Amino acid sequence: MEAIIEAKEAEARSTRKARLEARVTEAQKSRFERAATVQGRSVTDFVVSAADEAATRILHEHEVLTLSERDCKTFVSALLKPPAPRGRLAQAMKRYRRAFATAE
Repeated sequence: MEAIIEAKEAEARSTRKARLEARVTEAQKSRFERAATVQGRSVTDFVVSAADEAATRILHEHEVLTLSERDCKTFVSALLKPPAPRGRLAQAMKRYRRAFATAE
């Protein structure tokens, strides 16, 4: 979350050069103007901020859900079908069994 805040602060310090245009209804424009006035901001600042917050939230939710699902599948697969020990791990297991083997 700190990375998101730092990125937003860096963005705020940079100069705005790109343009974005949108056609809205009169009712939407009026609502945006009223909300901007309530917050003491310009309509542009209000709309850009609201859109940016929504985009950041949506992208974060998507990334977290996608990663969680993929990670979950990988984890469950590893539990159900673990790979056989190889190399140094296999050697260490043999040494352990020899050293700590109990007569049954």
